[in-house]
Amino acid sequence: MSFETILTQDQIDGYTQQGFWRNRTITDFLDEAAARTPGKTAFIDSRRQITYGELRDEVDRCASGFLQLGVEPGDVVSFQLPNRIEWAVTHFAASRIGAISNPLIPIYREREISFMVSLARSKVVIVPDEFRGFDYPAMIERLRPQWPDLKHVIVVGDKPRCGTLPWPDFMATAREEQRERSRLAALRPDPDEVTLLIFTSGTTGEPKGVMHTHNTLVAANDPLPSRLGITDASVIHMGSTLAHLTGFLYGARLPVQTGATGVFQEAWDARAFVELVEKHRITYTSGATPFLHDLLGAPNLADHDLASLERFCCMGAPIPRVIVREAQQKLPHMVVLGGWGQSENALVTLGIPGDPEEKIVDTDGCPWPGMRIRVVDSEGGELAPNRDGRLQVTGPFLFVGYAERLEMTRESFSGEWFDTGDLARIDEDGYLKISGRVKDVIIRGGENIPVAYVENVLYENDKLDSVAVVGVPDPRLQERACACVVLRPGAGDFTFDEMQQYLKEKGVARQYWPEKLVVCPEFPRTPSGKIQKFQLRDRFRGDA
Repeated sequence: MSFETILTQDQIDGYTQQGFWRNRTITDFLDEAAARTPGKTAFIDSRRQITYGELRDEVDRCASGFLQLGVEPGDVVSFQLPNRIEWAVTHFAASRIGAISNPLIPIYREREISFMVSLARSKVVIVPDEFRGFDYPAMIERLRPQWPDLKHVIVVGDKPRCGTLPWPDFMATAREEQRERSRLAALRPDPDEVTLLIFTSGTTGEPKGVMHTHNTLVAANDPLPSRLGITDASVIHMGSTLAHLTGFLYGARLPVQTGATGVFQEAWDARAFVELVEKHRITYTSGATPFLHDLLGAPNLADHDLASLERFCCMGAPIPRVIVREAQQKLPHMVVLGGWGQSENALVTLGIPGDPEEKIVDTDGCPWPGMRIRVVDSEGGELAPNRDGRLQVTGPFLFVGYAERLEMTRESFSGEWFDTGDLARIDEDGYLKISGRVKDVIIRGGENIPVAYVENVLYENDKLDSVAVVGVPDPRLQERACACVVLRPGAGDFTFDEMQQYLKEKGVARQYWPEKLVVCPEFPRTPSGKIQKFQLRDRFRGDA
């Protein structure tokens, strides 16, 4: 099978000539690392570790197994695995033979998985026997009648299931090594073919199947080493799910692309992360801003040596000033950087080590080489610096379409420019500042309320752990602002009057004050940690 994309020959020629698309695949990097340093540790997870030489061998066995199951170039392999070495083996093996990787986030259940595997028309699905108390094979068995294209279910774990193929049996595929390697080499895919089908994590509605090629993914990681100081001596941690683009690019692929060592954490836990940093001398991690908040509040932080940790890159949400300053106090050797990107365009902007504090807390960084950003008005005209408008992006990291949604893809573009759905401004230095999603705009009586500004002020309140300002309908003013907050442990109460007094003392214009307060035990979040504001809007609709 094959998915229709919007990739053109002009794009291929242009980005290739400019040096952004190098016609490399991730297995090219794996083969080079295995030949150069076969005994070096490639990945460490909660159960085992694997060298580059061993990783290449497991990838080749897995690729051979896929071929014996009838997987062909362009077929989709879906896998809903925790952050374990088997996840990386599966992805690299699919890449080896030109199949398309479709990683599925472990917390997804019947509703999401049914839709995603159906759209992908997956030929193989790989799941764990159990993870965090959930029976994945039983879910797949219930859904299997809906998937006529599905031929095989592989189960990773110690509990064999009737009608499925155990991972050890699958990996025990007999082969004659030299002959099989030649066969695999002959199947090396065209780097402009689709290699990834990854679904958006769902902050605003139906998931969309984002398609990337080998070239777009390699290009997205190429600039990181020089800006962040990553080398083959680095130890790169990932606590976000590898099935989100953050984990996929910077957890599963960046270590191999740089010849470094990757450390997987199955589920984010700040206390466990502190221990991993000391044990493995982790140098770099990236994740949602709440991860940094959790790290700074870890009860064992002062009891462990975190001197190796040089970079913490926060993706997907602004970094409150109070958190940056707390990080500087508790971990002065660690540089905190903010960045912005999407499944459709990877990481488009990121701060630069050495940036002044106002750039770290007031912007989402500046674009990577090759990526261009602009802000336009409602008519599509480009706006001057420091004016809010719709954010558009173009460049070599951009996706090549939504699977089976060609018209939706085309409607998302203005010429070469992808409309991100975000509101933003670009300052005179070229740094980006996200104002919010287009659908997050609160218009009260014709006046726009600066949501991110109000949230950042509230984040500075010592009682508040998390903040989200959303709009609720109003028959006269169209919308009013509702502040949803999660309190810090032991904070006691936080009342509406207290919030108003706090905002007054902070000098926030009265017309920006939220007119409703809801204290929540926790927020609905995507697997990457982003707050799902559409769920909050639905939950707290009503008069302010």
